[in-house]
Amino acid sequence: MIGYGFWLFLLSDIILFAVLFAAYAVLSGATNGGPPGVALFDKTHVFIETACLLASSVSCGFASLSVQRSDKFSAYAWMIATLLLGLVFLYLESTEFAHLLSAGSGPSRSAFLSAFFTLVGTHGLHVTIGLVWLVVMMAQIATLGLHAMVKTRFFCFALFWHALDIVWIGVFTIVYLGAR
Repeated sequence: MIGYGFWLFLLSDIILFAVLFAAYAVLSGATNGGPPGVALFDKTHVFIETACLLASSVSCGFASLSVQRSDKFSAYAWMIATLLLGLVFLYLESTEFAHLLSAGSGPSRSAFLSAFFTLVGTHGLHVTIGLVWLVVMMAQIATLGLHAMVKTRFFCFALFWHALDIVWIGVFTIVYLGAR
């Protein structure tokens, strides 16, 4: 059973992202004479990012099923797949940020870019925290086994990870596909 406090945490995170989406929506046209999103974003690159993150959600789902069955070997395999896909996502996101910064399109260039870097960067920070959490979960399974407490902790992680994927679908749709 997942506790009430964890659901509150997830809801507060969703509220945080809702505020960041609202700020982005308001500021998305405030380019200060700089390039708009449609001129900056490489949709192929972002599509590959998205595919990696969504695939990590699938592998996390399989890890959850393995944890539920107490299949330690399979759980580890799917957790490693989730970890690797998450790392690829972060690598691709960091190369996108590096490209934008090297082109002079950093957060101080315009309100639009400030909102973009804040929204997408906050998501990236959450993915980073999620990957650290996943490594901690792998260590807990190695040391404590798949006891009920560890299973509950893993399911909390999985809910967090899937929530990040839902947020990313919003980022992909609103920020990248909706770029004007």
